[in-house]
Amino acid sequence: MKYKEQAGAVMNRHYINASLELHNWKKKMRKKPSIINRASKGVQNRINGMLPKKYHQILTSAIKNMVKVVLTGSEYMSKRPDLFMTFEERERLVREKIDFYKKTAMLEGAGTGAGGLLLGLADLPLLLSIKIKFLYDVASIYGFDVKDYKERLYILKIFQLAFSSQAVVNKVFNEMENWEEYSKHLPSSLELFNWREFQQEYRDYIDIAKLLQLVPGIGAVVGAYANAKLMDKLGVTAMNAYRMRIL
Repeated sequence: MKYKEQAGAVMNRHYINASLELHNWKKKMRKKPSIINRASKGVQNRINGMLPKKYHQILTSAIKNMVKVVLTGSEYMSKRPDLFMTFEERERLVREKIDFYKKTAMLEGAGTGAGGLLLGLADLPLLLSIKIKFLYDVASIYGFDVKDYKERLYILKIFQLAFSSQAVVNKVFNEMENWEEYSKHLPSSLELFNWREFQQEYRDYIDIAKLLQLVPGIGAVVGAYANAKLMDKLGVTAMNAYRMRIL
């Protein structure tokens, strides 16, 4: 009995801590765009003009194809969700996945960053693939079946939430916070998904880091650091996005 009481107390503490983290995260998601946020769009447009045309072509194509794979394919399917794990066990496994994929992304970023322009461009679709596979694994750990089309759309919404401007974050968060109702009105055709907004927001979010990654001499360091920070951001976003549906 004493052991059960101790185990229950630990679980309750974890539940409370997770609930507090979720509450604070929600406040950030609802925060309105600042003057700086709005002004940065013009700066971003200038940065886009500095990047090589090949960069834009590769990233646009990679994101478009990735969205189609996520929506229609099974390449990233994870194992069937375990419905009998405790919430604390799920969260522990998710943190292990974050650590694993973060290290994978760092190695990938360092390797491609050290290789100059051509390998630096190769980093873009590779990192995107790592992120999407991570989100599939997290969904499965939390008990959601990614064979369900709506769950795959939710994965894309998490991605948008992590790598978009604050104005888009506000819109996407509102959809996700009311997911049960919102998902009833999802488009019947996969072709109606707004991948253009999806890819443009992602590009704008990562352009500065990836531009520096193409610079000889510092590309490897920048690549590893940038990829680690991007995976950290995605990890926090994914955890709280699923907490929002469970808690």
